Amino acid sequence: MVVLVTGANGQLGQAIQSVVGNFPSIDFVFCSSSELNITDKNNCETIFKKHKPQFCINAAAYTAVDKAETESEKAYAINVTGAQNLAAVCKAHNTVLLHVSTDFVFDGLATQPYSEEDVPNPTGVYGVTKLQGEQAIQNTWEKHFIIRTSWVYSQFANNFMKTMLRLASERDSISVVSDQIGTPTNAVDLAECLLAIISTQHPTPKTQHLYGIYNLSNEGQCSWYDFAKEIFKVNNISINLQAIPTSAYPTPAKRPAYSVLDKSKIKSVFGVEVKDWKESLIKVK
Repeated sequence: MVVLVTGANGQLGQAIQSVVGNFPSIDFVFCSSSELNITDKNNCETIFKKHKPQFCINAAAYTAVDKAETESEKAYAINVTGAQNLAAVCKAHNTVLLHVSTDFVFDGLATQPYSEEDVPNPTGVYGVTKLQGEQAIQNTWEKHFIIRTSWVYSQFANNFMKTMLRLASERDSISVVSDQIGTPTNAVDLAECLLAIISTQHPTPKTQHLYGIYNLSNEGQCSWYDFAKEIFKVNNISINLQAIPTSAYPTPAKRPAYSVLDKSKIKSVFGVEVKDWKESLIKVK
């Protein structure tokens, strides 16, 4: 079985590479953005013809939430055109597409965890392009799994955890917002879940009629301040950590005030075991 992974040098791409040893029956093809530019459909077609993957994990994305406000064309090219290109090429090759999306498709006004049936209402360019990417896939190729996730971190690439650890080495005091609530997701847990889904599909799809959207984050919920506090705790770092409101830290893009995701669908369909976010954080300290 051949699984093609786009965005190989990104956070999720590296996380998938870190767990390939757990899936010896899979022949992985990892493509960086320079090897496979998803905004170039001909490039996609060439790579698919060469490797003939049964599955494609799209780990390529434009994820710079604030920069997207001024780089909307670039965000659209990667998150929408790129997703559509992959879906079209997957359709031509009968390849199942696993696409990673985000909690930013929601406006954050909810008071209970978002389910897959809740109506998206993104508030910024990043969320809008990720939602449009989902829709492009849905309109192009039925054999897809869209996995919405949130607050992804790991030992790889750039993320909140690594930023906090870097700032702690440079400063005596750090201020972090305490009124945005969500759930951190360990990229390695996300990687293993994507591969678990693939394992249920091959060689005989057991859930053929269950293509569609699924939520996946770790369990539990916290604020960014709580997350930072736990990061420093597990790393035995003593620092003056201040809780501040979002209003004290204005950003170009508005963040969802609440973006906890309901994982009951993915757990019941695929039997995925979802770890608590604190438990997962300990593994990457």
